[in-house]
Amino acid sequence: MTLFLALAAAAAADPPAVTPPPSAPPVERCGYRIVQTYPHDRSSFTQGLFWQDGHLYEATGQYGQSRVARLDLETGKALAETRLPADQFGEGITRWGDQIVGVTWQGGVGNRWSIKDLRPVGTFEYAGEGWGLTMVGDSLVLSDGTPELRFFDPATMKEQRRVTVRFRDRPVAMLNELETIDGQIWANVWMTDYIVRIDPATGNVPSLIDLSGLKADAGVSGSDSVLNGIAWDAKQKRLFVTGKYWPKLYQIALADCR
Repeated sequence: MTLFLALAAAAAADPPAVTPPPSAPPVERCGYRIVQTYPHDRSSFTQGLFWQDGHLYEATGQYGQSRVARLDLETGKALAETRLPADQFGEGITRWGDQIVGVTWQGGVGNRWSIKDLRPVGTFEYAGEGWGLTMVGDSLVLSDGTPELRFFDPATMKEQRRVTVRFRDRPVAMLNELETIDGQIWANVWMTDYIVRIDPATGNVPSLIDLSGLKADAGVSGSDSVLNGIAWDAKQKRLFVTGKYWPKLYQIALADCR
């Protein structure tokens, strides 16, 4: 069974289509409700998203079009932005102290910007691909398209450890944009309507969020216009999601968890 079918089985109504092995931990399944809808730049190939001090920060991809930007929530407009070099395909970003740290897809090059003015303040190198990025405690966590999450010292980019993400004892690949919420890592699973919540200590997936229907509501089609982008406003407890080339950004709340 493919990962997509396994995730779909977990989100299906009881009884599940697939009975997990006795050793597999239980998985909570949640739907969603739309709380609020905001405009989003439909030309943005969204790769990374986070919330900080009243604004969204977004990284976009595609060669020659990649940027990091501070966005106004109400209008979706960029208040400030910095373009990446044309030979870099931008991927995930996260905040570390007074910096934004970002990775690129296949170049093995990461960037650092001042969060105050988005001015470039340094670069670094790493092995493998770069997909999503988040902070867990003092560690920078990178997804790279494999089932492994890699943990780094954000100051030196020295790798600290790895964890394999597993859904009902099955490795989960294609983990894309990452966000840390209440100690768990939330990850878009590329090319699906699902977000998985990951225990960063074990890699186990205790919860699955099914966002089916949101892409249709956004009015987009095509294989590239997939769900991608998770941001958490910790102060106001607001959860935002969007997708690549979506004209809408959603504030959602979890619903019907079981």
